Amino acid sequence: MKSRHQAWLQVLPASLFLLAFFAYPLLSGLHSSLQPQPHVLSTSNYTDFFSNPELRATVWTTFSLAIPATVLSLLLALPCAYFMRVPSRVQKWTTIVFLLPITFGSVLVADGMLSYYANNGWFWQLAALLGIHGHVALIHSFAGVLLSLVIAGFPFAFLFLLSFIAGIDPNLARAAATLGAGPWRQFRHVYAPLLVPGLRMTAILVFVQSFAVFPSAVLLGIPSGATRVMSIAAAHAAFDEYNYSMGNTISLLMGLIQFATVGLLLLATRKAFRGSSAGFK
Repeated sequence: MKSRHQAWLQVLPASLFLLAFFAYPLLSGLHSSLQPQPHVLSTSNYTDFFSNPELRATVWTTFSLAIPATVLSLLLALPCAYFMRVPSRVQKWTTIVFLLPITFGSVLVADGMLSYYANNGWFWQLAALLGIHGHVALIHSFAGVLLSLVIAGFPFAFLFLLSFIAGIDPNLARAAATLGAGPWRQFRHVYAPLLVPGLRMTAILVFVQSFAVFPSAVLLGIPSGATRVMSIAAAHAAFDEYNYSMGNTISLLMGLIQFATVGLLLLATRKAFRGSSAGFK
């Protein structure tokens, strides 16, 4: 009995923290979204959102940025993590370089891209020196926002995948090699199946981060056009139109959509390998 009370006392601080900083704001936002007018409970905000073509379009715009950013981040991070799975001095310094965008933050990354990819920026000046005279809009465009999301998502994907790959017992690959498996077959039949749980969790984290895009969509995109995502619509409703009820509605819908997407991803990969991948080293 005493140990049970001690367990509850250990859980109590975390529970109070969740209630104060997650549950209460969530319930408060839900109540506000259902109260478009004082003392009137209604679902009219949700009806208005789905009946408004401009607001509905923000859902597709957000998905069209978040999904490619997640896929590209994983595709770039996976080979890098795989080839640096063995601890070394090169791995240490390369990891530090790859994690630099995390320390900069999304606003500083966007500000740097504004200077680097401008018409007279270093990128296009270097392209001109190399004889490349084509021009692609990498700022104030959809492509610019997508690129910034990949820059921000890649370090997280790399860090998580590196930890998963480093935890796989290398003796498994050595055993496969003794049976005639080359590097590609080792990756395909040994590492890839064991990486499914890691890929799933990494995809979820990068997707949630990308789906909540805001600074990049404002600074690098077209907030009133091609990059009008749900977060911009929520901020516009709350702070430009002073319609906090609608702003809370859009924010809650963002959370529900992310929750549903994560649930579908978990269901789609529920038959994946769920055992231990570490073994003994």
